[in-house]
Amino acid sequence: MDLLQSIILGAIQGITEFLPVSSTAHLALFPWFFSWTDNGLPFNVALHMGSLIAIIYYFWCDWILIIKEFVQSVLSWSFEGRPNGKTGLYLIIATIPGGLAGVLFEEYAAGLLRHPLSIALSLSFFGVILYFSDRFSKKSKTVRGMNMVDCIVIGLSQAFAIIPGVSRSGVTISGAMFRNLNREEAAKFSFLLGAPLIAGAGVFEARHLEYSAVMSIPFIAGVLASAVFAFLAIKFLLRFVRKSSYTVFVVYRLALAVLIAFLYLMR
Repeated sequence: MDLLQSIILGAIQGITEFLPVSSTAHLALFPWFFSWTDNGLPFNVALHMGSLIAIIYYFWCDWILIIKEFVQSVLSWSFEGRPNGKTGLYLIIATIPGGLAGVLFEEYAAGLLRHPLSIALSLSFFGVILYFSDRFSKKSKTVRGMNMVDCIVIGLSQAFAIIPGVSRSGVTISGAMFRNLNREEAAKFSFLLGAPLIAGAGVFEARHLEYSAVMSIPFIAGVLASAVFAFLAIKFLLRFVRKSSYTVFVVYRLALAVLIAFLYLMR
């Protein structure tokens, strides 16, 4: 594994994991663009662990409240008056569809669905979904105001994230806004929701990684680069959507899809 390539891929993963443009698509496309060796899904999942570090660090105060109130709610058999505990419950429930999709369709995600034209199609279609959710949502809810239907819709939307080009953050933000969460709160819940799924995928894919590769300098550098740039991406997007829409990301997705199709046909 080349050190510079690992750092570049780590930075790409960190940035694109939380911007709604699909990290998996970019990790698959960059080696294709520059004729690098594609290190495959296990390495990509490993880079996601850097993003997990960023999620935990950025939202550590929220995580403490969520875990504390969730445990209290379970012990008392009631979530009444504990909105953070209820958020914890929703995160668990919303994780289930995505986790099942990852287990059942891993081979498709690692193979056929990483084809450039498949990625271009996913970027386009789910970019349009993001646009309509942003355009027509009432944006009147916060995470604390969520209900079980919101949780289920967002969880089911996350199941589509197994497809490269969909974008886990993009599709869950879309699902949240279709349920009328405002832009910033939709992004926040999407980021929190990524933690259990990324952690689970990391544990599941760890069996494919060799110890010598994991302890190598390029591998470690890639994960650290992912963590740093993921933290910056979270901070940027939460500030950006307070005043702006997601349209710029939709335009980027469509432009990237056209570029991919053009280069594929030229080759």
